[in-house]
Amino acid sequence: ALSAPGVHTVGFTSWSRTLRHAVEAMRPLRGVSGHVVEMLGDLGAPSLQQEVAHLTQRLATLTGAQPVFLRVPGVMISPIREALLRQDPHAQEALRLLDSLDLALLSVGPCEVVGPLRPGDNYFTQEQFDEAARTGAVGQICLRFLDAEGGAVRTSLDDLVVGVTVEQLRRARNRWAVAGGKEKYAVLRAALSGGWVDHLVTDTATAGHLLEAADA
Repeated sequence: ALSAPGVHTVGFTSWSRTLRHAVEAMRPLRGVSGHVVEMLGDLGAPSLQQEVAHLTQRLATLTGAQPVFLRVPGVMISPIREALLRQDPHAQEALRLLDSLDLALLSVGPCEVVGPLRPGDNYFTQEQFDEAARTGAVGQICLRFLDAEGGAVRTSLDDLVVGVTVEQLRRARNRWAVAGGKEKYAVLRAALSGGWVDHLVTDTATAGHLLEAADA
């Protein structure tokens, strides 16, 4: 997909552990003539932020694209969020590029804090994840929540996120996820049912579970 004709803008979720491993294992693959843009702002400790920025740069180098970094906190209270974005033209450009994604490489996760991220460290707390779950969310894609049938769950937490929006995800021409494991069964089923993911790379156990759920 990265080398397919017409792929000019790739959205990359560098906070996904599985995607980070995939990029580390990649060989040079030219084909993206445009940009690799981060789809979420900074999460976690500064050391983790440095690591994921390096991986964004690596993916861009491997594909011959230009990296576009989103170097602002990924989760922050709304007044600070709006003020900071008004003053940061680089963040504005990254968010603008998310309007026209040819390929979105997505992070998919449950409604819980997963290491190495820590609660409240430019990130949601477990109490905030629990709040989303009480409104019907079974998990999240790039910190945007989904219910069991794949519908978007709107919560007050949406206004705290600096990153790709539900509308931008829907507009992406292709949406890939690399994920698996029992803790992600519910959200992966939701993501597929709702059409949020059109290509999934996963393990055999997760694939078997999803096929059984589809036949049920």
